[in-house]
Amino acid sequence: MEIKVISEKENQLLRRKEIRFQVKHDAASTPPRLDVRRGVADALKVNVDLVFVKKFITRPGMHTATGVANLYESLDQAKLVEPGYIIKRNVPPPKPKEEEKKE
Repeated sequence: MEIKVISEKENQLLRRKEIRFQVKHDAASTPPRLDVRRGVADALKVNVDLVFVKKFITRPGMHTATGVANLYESLDQAKLVEPGYIIKRNVPPPKPKEEEKKE
């Protein structure tokens, strides 16, 4: 998976950078959002916890997806601005609890 940053726009009012990116992937399906989030953070050389992928779409028949992500100055700022459903989409799912072993 190769990520290319197309544009960065500074939004001083919301204290974030709005990033447009392009993902070239080899797989037949679109990569998972968490992998794309990690890739965008690596491309920008920032902490992955401050990056929130709003959307990304693969065009039919192509191995290229385009998307939009927001990079915040702090996690508290992100929680104030981003809707709850976007935050949930960008957090790994909780690990299932192991059932207690019966004696």
